[in-house]
Amino acid sequence: MTLHAHPAVSVVVPVYNEEAGLAALFSRLYPALDALNEPYEILFVNDGSRDRSAALLAAQQRLRPDVTRVVLFNGNYGQHMAILAGFEHTRAPIVVTLDADLQNPPEEIGKLVAKMREGYDYVGTIRRMRQDSRFRRYASRAMNWTREKITNVRMTDQGCMLRAYGRDVVDTVNRCTESNTFVPALAYTFALKPTEIEVAHEERQAGESKYSLFKLIRLNFDLVTGFSLVPLQLMSYSGILLSLASGALFLYLMVQRFVEGSQVQGVFTLFAITFFLLGVVLFSIGLLGEYIGRIYEQVRGRPRYLVQAVLQDLPPEPGVFVPHIAQAANATQRTPAPLP
Repeated sequence: MTLHAHPAVSVVVPVYNEEAGLAALFSRLYPALDALNEPYEILFVNDGSRDRSAALLAAQQRLRPDVTRVVLFNGNYGQHMAILAGFEHTRAPIVVTLDADLQNPPEEIGKLVAKMREGYDYVGTIRRMRQDSRFRRYASRAMNWTREKITNVRMTDQGCMLRAYGRDVVDTVNRCTESNTFVPALAYTFALKPTEIEVAHEERQAGESKYSLFKLIRLNFDLVTGFSLVPLQLMSYSGILLSLASGALFLYLMVQRFVEGSQVQGVFTLFAITFFLLGVVLFSIGLLGEYIGRIYEQVRGRPRYLVQAVLQDLPPEPGVFVPHIAQAANATQRTPAPLP
C-alpha cells in the first residue's frame, strides 16, 4: 500500500532518543489522525538518535506505509533542523508540527486543522494548565516577555511546538538558507494571517527533556540575535551613556583632587565602577561575537543537515520509478559526531 497522492494534512514529528515513548506515541497519533476522516501523512525525522528510535520508526513505516514516511539524519542537528527537513518533504496544504514526547496531545491536532480551515495561515498554540515545574514556567514567561520586547515576533508560548502552518508559509520557510533559526518565529514573520489557540498539555510520557536550562537560554539567545539588531543597538546606547558617565566621573575626581587634595577613601568605589565597566565591555564583546559567529556559520555555506535515507512508499508517477529505501535503518544506529 502506497502513500496517498494528495494528503490534506502533513504531520512532522522530530525524534531524538525517544525509544521509550514511541509506542505510546504511535498508539495515540494514528487514531487521532484517522479521526480527521481525510488523507494525511506523518513524517518522522530521526535526528541522529543513539537508541533504537530509528529501528522503531522503520518498523512503523513498514506497518503503516500508507501514511508514514521516515527521514533519517546521519547525525544530530537539532530539533529545528529536523523540522526544516520535515517541511521539505511535506506535500499537504496544512502542515502540523508535534513533539514526540506526548506533552502536546495528538488529539489536539484536529483543533489546529479546523482553525486553519477558517482562513488562517499560521496557528500557534498556548499550553493550558502546563505540567512543567514552577521554575520552568516562570523562566519561560520571562524569556517570552524579553523576546517580544526585542523582536517583532509575538508568540504567547514559544515553547509549544504543536503548531500548524499553511503551504505558502512552509514553502517560504523552505526557501530560507539560514544556518540557525527558530522555525515558529521564522514562519510567523512570513504569515499574513496568524492566530493562536489554547491546547492541552500533559506530562512527558517517558524519557527526559532534551532542553536543559543552558539550552533554553541558548535557544532564546539565538532567537533574539536571529531576528533583531536591538541587542547591538542597546549596547551602542549603553556605551554612549557609560562613556559620558565615565567622563563626568573623571572630571569630578580631578576637581576634587585639586580642591581637597589626594584621597584614598574612594578607591574601592573606583574599583567597583571599573569592574562594572569591564563587565559591560566583556558582555558587549560576547554579543558582537554572537553576531559574528552567525555570519561565520552562514558564509561557510555548509549543509544545515545531511539526510541519510528516506523511508517511504510514494505513489509512482507515470514513467517514473520511485524505489523504496528500507536498508538504512540499521545504519543510523551509529553514534553521531558531537557538535562543535
